[in-house]
Amino acid sequence: MSFDLHSHSTYSDGLLTPFQLVARAAGRGVDTLALTDHDELSGLAAARDAAQELGITLVNGVEISVSWHTLTLHIVGLQVDPGNRDLDMGLQQIRHGRLRRAEAMAKSLEQAGITGSLEGARAYAANPELVSRTHFARYLVERGHARDVAAVFKKYLTGDKPGYVPHQWASLQQAVGWIRMSGGMAVLAHPGRYKLGNAQRDVLLAEFKDLGGVGIEVVSGSHTERQFADWGRHAQRHGLLASAGSDFHGPGESYRDLGDLPALPAGCTPVWEQW
Repeated sequence: MSFDLHSHSTYSDGLLTPFQLVARAAGRGVDTLALTDHDELSGLAAARDAAQELGITLVNGVEISVSWHTLTLHIVGLQVDPGNRDLDMGLQQIRHGRLRRAEAMAKSLEQAGITGSLEGARAYAANPELVSRTHFARYLVERGHARDVAAVFKKYLTGDKPGYVPHQWASLQQAVGWIRMSGGMAVLAHPGRYKLGNAQRDVLLAEFKDLGGVGIEVVSGSHTERQFADWGRHAQRHGLLASAGSDFHGPGESYRDLGDLPALPAGCTPVWEQW
């Protein structure tokens, strides 16, 4: 069985509609796909219809933005109930914060001489409630400020660079709590991307588990082969399940395509065994 438990559609910052995403996954041999749009559940109904039509299994998912100390983390919720009021209300709060951040990002870019960025970013956002850094990045590529989206983040939108705006997201406790209240399973997304020292990593994983988190995205599209093994060991040491997801956003913008994932490291317990 081929599992890909982290992907995005046009309802957040993906390039493909839910139907196109599911069709691409089916065509690439994925048996079970999770749609995990950022802070958004609205694409799940269309994705579910597509999965039924194309004969693959869809997992209801979401990716929630979290502020933990000085870091921004992402927590994936798998098998969530999209009709759960607690989860829906929490995600609405985050999306409102995203709109305020987008306005501040546009002002910062304007001070750097880049005009029209908010309108430009919105042109790339099919969901008007969710304008992200990726949408700004696509606009900056269009305007010739960088050769591709990856290059944008080396010059803009991060750290002390133009367009970067610090933001307070949900707390780790809130994100895990919303996922659990909706009947879902909380998984720490692409942990190899976070700048964590050994001690800080262990504190995070212990806190995450104490709050009810159940898994780590061991195999991620943005992890190296060494990180697959490292995070597999961390999962086992902390008694956490292992997940796998490409974090696919679209052709030409993602490290790995849908389903282009190796097997979990030996000794890991897959998160899907709990289903």
